[in-house]
Amino acid sequence: MTALPQRPSPWGPLTVTDAHVHFFSHRFFSGLAAQKPGLTVEAAGAQLGWRMPPEEPERLAAEWIAELDRQDVSAAALIASAPGDEASVAAAARAFPERFLVFAMVNPRTWNPDACAEVQAACLFPAMHAYPVYDDAAQAVFTWAKAQRRAVFVHCGALSVGVRAKLGLPSPFDMRFSNPIDLHAVALRYPEVPIIVPHFGAGYFREALMLADLCPNVYLDTSSSNRWMRYEELHHHLETRGGLRVVFRRALDVLGPERLLFGTDSSFFPRGWHHPIFEEQARALYEIGLTMAHARMIFGENLLRILGRSGNES
Repeated sequence: MTALPQRPSPWGPLTVTDAHVHFFSHRFFSGLAAQKPGLTVEAAGAQLGWRMPPEEPERLAAEWIAELDRQDVSAAALIASAPGDEASVAAAARAFPERFLVFAMVNPRTWNPDACAEVQAACLFPAMHAYPVYDDAAQAVFTWAKAQRRAVFVHCGALSVGVRAKLGLPSPFDMRFSNPIDLHAVALRYPEVPIIVPHFGAGYFREALMLADLCPNVYLDTSSSNRWMRYEELHHHLETRGGLRVVFRRALDVLGPERLLFGTDSSFFPRGWHHPIFEEQARALYEIGLTMAHARMIFGENLLRILGRSGNES
């Protein structure tokens, strides 16, 4: 097996697996274009200033591999970012099985479990699709994950989809369904299922920590710019005392290094892999004294372990 790249870091060369990369496929953009009369994929690309993906997901996968190689990133979890687009990320992973993990957004009220045979984590967006995560339809996803030994990713907190806003598309989301506390009984009912809450809870940091403290199968991903810190009551404290360093200290105090998953929330070209997120988070963790062993956990080993891919580490 070809040795996977390692990225320079404050600790030295580090094997990095990104837990949060959106795979904006051609089908994804076609679905967006269909929601606005007169909008085409090509016109969307011109309006966004983005390079539109090729129709074949394998070709987009090859672009991501070239980008990961350029950035010295060993692997990434690719998220199909529209319900029904599971085949795109599955095709990418079949083309590059050592480099990609298969995540897919599902709407539990319309999903087809048979289409998710290659999916390693089902991604739920309750505020986007307007359902409580504890209702019967959502419970079917957790039952599936338990039977198939898969993970469930649950977006909580503030939810905005920048591409929709830039294209003038409405985002009729409902934040009543976005509190991590709603996951408490679910996580207790399915202790075998790893549950990933991205963006530190995206504004529900306290609630995400409470949930994780009570449920050892809950993991937090660190992805995005974490602008949610503006909503914290301790915003001034975060601003003056170290920002992400404070967040990481609190998260490590509650979850330890074993249940944090590094991610960037990368999504489109020409930006590609959002390396400033890595630099900021690596620097914050190094400055609070994280060891190399624990850095390896957060920046890749934890994700590979919970998805049964530890043997692929290098």
